[in-house]
Amino acid sequence: MLKPYRREIPLHTVEGVPDADVSTHAFATGDKLGLSMLRFLREPGDDVVLIVHGLTTSSDMFIMPEHYNLVRYLLDHGFTDVWTLDFRMSNRHPYNLQRHRYDMDDIAAFDFPAALQKLRAEVGPDARIHVICHCLGAVSFMMSLFGGAVTGISSVIANSVSLTPRVPRWSKAKLTLSPFLLEQLAGMSYLNAAGAEEGGLSRNKLLVALAGLVHRECDVPACHMLSLMWGTGFPALYSHENLHPVTHERGGDLYGATGFHYYRHVRKMVSAGGAVKYDPKKASVSHLPDDYFQHAKNIQTPVLFFTGADNHVFTDSNIVCHQRLEALVPGRHALRVLQGYGHQDVFMGKDCHRDVFPLFVSWLEKHQGARPRSVRYLPPEVTQSSNRMPWASGSASE
Repeated sequence: MLKPYRREIPLHTVEGVPDADVSTHAFATGDKLGLSMLRFLREPGDDVVLIVHGLTTSSDMFIMPEHYNLVRYLLDHGFTDVWTLDFRMSNRHPYNLQRHRYDMDDIAAFDFPAALQKLRAEVGPDARIHVICHCLGAVSFMMSLFGGAVTGISSVIANSVSLTPRVPRWSKAKLTLSPFLLEQLAGMSYLNAAGAEEGGLSRNKLLVALAGLVHRECDVPACHMLSLMWGTGFPALYSHENLHPVTHERGGDLYGATGFHYYRHVRKMVSAGGAVKYDPKKASVSHLPDDYFQHAKNIQTPVLFFTGADNHVFTDSNIVCHQRLEALVPGRHALRVLQGYGHQDVFMGKDCHRDVFPLFVSWLEKHQGARPRSVRYLPPEVTQSSNRMPWASGSASE
C-alpha cells in the first residue's frame, strides 16, 4: 500500500542555511522570463560559487535542512559567498506547468547570460566565479559556456552529464515514446513527481498508480514516479541507502513537475552523440553553434566531470565527454567517478558532506586565483600555444 505524504519540512525553506545572510535576486532573461537567484553570504570574497540545479528540482536540493547540505558546507570551508540559481527548469517557477516549447538552447542563450550579468553586478567585475552544475542544468550550462554565451568562468564542476548525454536502452524508449503518447495523445501538459497529491482524478495520479505496480522497492509514490520520469532502475535516480528518510519521503516537494519538450531535446542529443541544437533554424539562438563541441579547443575554463559509478540516468555520459575533450585538449579537464553513488544522491545524500563535498572543495581550492581569459573564438593559430593552462587539471578517477 502506498504511503500518504505528510510534509515535515516547509516548501522552499532556507532553514538549512541558518548562519548566512540570505537574499533573493530577481532578474529577467532576454526572452522575457522572470527568474531568480538566492545569495547566501557570510562575507564578500574573491571566489564566488554559483550552483545550478537540474530539471524539475530547484535551489532546494542544495540547502536541505535534514542533512549537512552543499551550500552550508561551502560556507564552512572558505567559500563565503554562494549563489543558487533557479532558472526556467526550476520548480520554484511556473514554467514547467504548461505545454511549453522551451529547449536547452533557450536556456544556454538567455538564462545563464542574464544570471551571470546580475551576479556580476552584485559581486563586482574582479570576483572569480566558479560554477557547480547538475543534470540538464549541467548540459545547458556547458552549452552556454562552450557556445560562447558566457565567458570568464574560473572553473566548473559538472555532475552526471554534460555535452555527451547517454542513457540506458529503456530510457531511450521512454524518450522516444513519452512526449508523443503522453502530451499529444493523452493530452497531458506535464509530468508531476507529486502526482499522488493532486486533487481529484488526474492523469498524473493514474501514472503514479501504474508506476507503483512496477516499482515495489519502496512505498513512496513520488519515488516510483521519479523512476518513471527519469532513468532505468529500482529506483533510478539514487540508492535508497544514500538518502535520509525525510529526503526520500519528500521527493515530490524536491523534484516537482516538468513539461515534455526537454525530453525531445535530450533524445536528439542522444541520437546525435553529443550536444546539438534542437532547431538550427531558430533565429533567437542563431549566435550559438549547431554543435557545441565546435569550439571546444578554445574554451579555457577547466571542468571537473563528476559522476556516480551507479548512474542509472545518464550512465557513462561524463566519462565519454571527458575522453572526447582529453583527445582535443589533453590535461585541461579532469574526471572523477565516485563509487557507491548514482545521479541525484551526489548532492542529496545524507553522507555527501563526507564522501562528495570535500572533492568539490578540493577542486575549487585548486582553482582559486584562476582567471581564464574572457575570449570567444580565437583562430587555432592564436590558441595553439595556450591549450594547456598553467593551472589546468589532469585526469583523475576513482
